[in-house]
Amino acid sequence: MTRYKAVLAYDGSGFVGYQVQPNGRTVQEEIEKALKKMHKGDFSRITASGRTDTGVHAVGQVIHFDSPLHIEPEKFRIALQMGTPRDISFHSVEKVADDFHARFDVTGKEYRYMIDRSKIFNPFKRNFALHFPYQLNVEKMKSAAKLLIGEHDFTSFCSARAVQESKVRTIYQIEITEVDETTLMIAYRGSGFLYNMVRILTGVLLDVGQNKLGEPDILRAFEARNRESLRSKTAPPEGLYLQEVFYK
Repeated sequence: MTRYKAVLAYDGSGFVGYQVQPNGRTVQEEIEKALKKMHKGDFSRITASGRTDTGVHAVGQVIHFDSPLHIEPEKFRIALQMGTPRDISFHSVEKVADDFHARFDVTGKEYRYMIDRSKIFNPFKRNFALHFPYQLNVEKMKSAAKLLIGEHDFTSFCSARAVQESKVRTIYQIEITEVDETTLMIAYRGSGFLYNMVRILTGVLLDVGQNKLGEPDILRAFEARNRESLRSKTAPPEGLYLQEVFYK
């Protein structure tokens, strides 16, 4: 058996998430179906760097799987691309060591959140960006983002459904960029992220930009360690992208 690592992108609009579920179409299921066909009916489980939720996209998701096939990685990539639907794209496939693990070997991730600030709703962007036609003080958002950088207990900034015992994570960088006149991008790079953490952080920063929250509110939330300490809503999934996964 040979272990392979693959980097892929997908449009999350048509999936109920990455992970196999009984109630709808998933990215994992589509890829495992393709591998099963390639393996003449033998099932192969794939492992990802992490799951994404309904409607969340990926630009650089990473998976690993084991295969009895002995073919060149590029030919494997082409075969996977032909065997999966067109809302999944394989960037690369490579052979890796038998002990490589797509999830446990992760050293960091980058997520990006896209915000469409157009006054007029664009239906062609509805699955790919949050439509937010309101005034924003971007400089205040950038200032508040600095408070989130570093190692913190992010209990107040993740869903109550987050199962990890420790909520301590490290954010290395938050960049807020005005991509063009109507598009705002918030990029988060960190050691790891809790359930809904990026979407909640985005909701907080948008509230700061609207003067609904200030920097003292963020500091109090860190101390409170309680999601209910923040009034901010969780930003919807459509604007979120898993941009890149980092390994040693």
